Amino acid sequence: MTSVPELTPVEALIPVWQRVLQRPVIGVDSNFFDLGGNPALAVQLVDEIATYCGRELSPLIIYQAPTISALAAVLDGSSSSLLQPLVLLKHGSTDPPVFVAHGLGGTVMELFDLVRHLPSPHPMFGLQARGTDGADRPFESIEDMGEFYADCIRRLQPHGPYYLMGYSLGGLVMLETAQRLCASGEDVGLLAMIDSYPHSGHLSLAARALLIMQRLRFRASISKRTRTAPFQMPVAPAFANNLERVRRSSYLALKRYRPRYYSGAVVFIRAATTTVFPREPRAVWGRTVGKLEVETVPGDHLGLIAEHAASLGAALSRHLARALNSERGRTR
Repeated sequence: MTSVPELTPVEALIPVWQRVLQRPVIGVDSNFFDLGGNPALAVQLVDEIATYCGRELSPLIIYQAPTISALAAVLDGSSSSLLQPLVLLKHGSTDPPVFVAHGLGGTVMELFDLVRHLPSPHPMFGLQARGTDGADRPFESIEDMGEFYADCIRRLQPHGPYYLMGYSLGGLVMLETAQRLCASGEDVGLLAMIDSYPHSGHLSLAARALLIMQRLRFRASISKRTRTAPFQMPVAPAFANNLERVRRSSYLALKRYRPRYYSGAVVFIRAATTTVFPREPRAVWGRTVGKLEVETVPGDHLGLIAEHAASLGAALSRHLARALNSERGRTR
C-alpha cells in the first residue's frame, strides 16, 4: 500500500490562504495585506490554520510573517513564532520610522485602518503590548512600558529625532517613552497623543466634578436611545485569554499612573463627541507639558480609529509632515 506523502507547510498553507482571501492563485511571497487581508481575515486565517494544520497562532503573527513562505517557516520551526514588540505595520522608503502605540488592552490590529489613512513614505511600526503571546507577563506600570519601548525603539533607531503617536492608553505610554528618550539626550520630533487621559482618580477635584456630571449626562442620553455597539477588533478564541490578561494589567497600570511634567511639545488630538472622558484636554494637560496644541476630529473615543480613521489619519499626517519639514529646515 502506497503511503500519501505528508504536505509541507507551504503546501498546507496555500489552500488555506486561497479560501480566506478568495483568490485562486497566490504566490508564496505575496503579502497578505496587499492581497486584501485585514484584521478580521487574519483571525479567520489563524482559525483555519488551527483546524487544518493543527497549530494555534496569534493573528498578530501575520504582521510578523505576512507571506506564505514566512508563515511556513514559523510552522516548521525554522523561524521564531514569538511576537516582537515592534510590529511593522506599513513599509516605507524614507527614514526615520514612525512609532504608534495602541489603546488599553488592544493590539496593533486596531491600528490597521488608521495606518492605511496615513499617507507617508516613512515606515510605521506598532508597539505591541508584552504578554499578548502568552509567553511573557504583561506590564503593570506605564513607566515600565515606557522604559521597555524606549529601549526597543533605540535598538531599531539609535538616535533621534523620534516620531511618536499613541491612541488612548498608548498616548500615555508614548509620553513616558518620550520622557526616557529625551532623558538620554535625544530629540523627539513629534509626540502626538490621541484622546489620551490619565485615570480620573488623578484629576483635580474641579476636573473630577465636571467629569462626573458629564458622565451622568452621557448615561442619561444613551438610556433614551439605542446605543451603538462599541468598536471591537476581532479576536481569535485561542488569543482571547492572553488579550484579557493584558487588558487587566494595562488597566491596573492606568490606575497607578501619575504623569510627570514633560518639557517638550505635545500635539493632542481630541474626539469631537465626548463621552466618559474629559471635555477639555487643556484642563488636564496644560500644566503638565511644555507646549500643548489641540486639534479636534469627528467621532467619539472609540470611533476615532474606526469609522473616522480617515479624518484622524489626515490630521496626524499634517502634524507629521510639519514636524519632519521643521527638522529638515533645522539641519540644513
